Amino acid sequence: MTTSQREDQQRTTERRRRELLEAADRVVLRDGPGASMNAIAAEAGITKPILYRHFGDKGGLYRALAARHTEALLEGLRAALDAPAERRRRVESTLDTYLAAIEARPQVYRFLMHPAEDSGPSEGGFDVGRHSAPLLRRMGEELAVVIAERVELGPEGIELARAWGHGIVGMMHAAGDWWLRERPFPRERLVSHLADLLWGRLATAGDRADGPGF
Repeated sequence: MTTSQREDQQRTTERRRRELLEAADRVVLRDGPGASMNAIAAEAGITKPILYRHFGDKGGLYRALAARHTEALLEGLRAALDAPAERRRRVESTLDTYLAAIEARPQVYRFLMHPAEDSGPSEGGFDVGRHSAPLLRRMGEELAVVIAERVELGPEGIELARAWGHGIVGMMHAAGDWWLRERPFPRERLVSHLADLLWGRLATAGDRADGPGF
């Protein structure tokens, strides 16, 4: 096989892989965490063995979809952090970018973060935490880089930036997960509440007269 033929074959494989991921996206948008390999293969007009040939198992498909969506989210977060605005506004914009993404595609979020309860060996059952944790770690490291580059934190800057980056991502994930399930108030209010916390409101708030303090 010539170099040109190998390149053509690689382009064909990559195009087919994108088409399969787009089919998987459509099924995930419809079925959420219950999206099955059978349903995805049917949506793509192929047999399940061909799907396995491209991704190995449901875990492989999950990782491919996660990479696809995580990169898009990271691009949005970077844009929000780099926007020409004062710092509080950029913090709010970053929080809103994450929350707007999971609100816009809740089924995709649930597929990535919450496995179907009945996922078993026949569907390539896997420990979602083992796969989702690296996504959150990557987001934490990306945010740490941005913080270190843009905020003067002194001699312990790298240490602080990594601690803050992972802490902020953990907060966004936990608060966003709760909010998406319960929808207790509009998204913009959650953005404001979390920004207040990051902005030091907890440190400056007084103790309740009827409580033990904090």
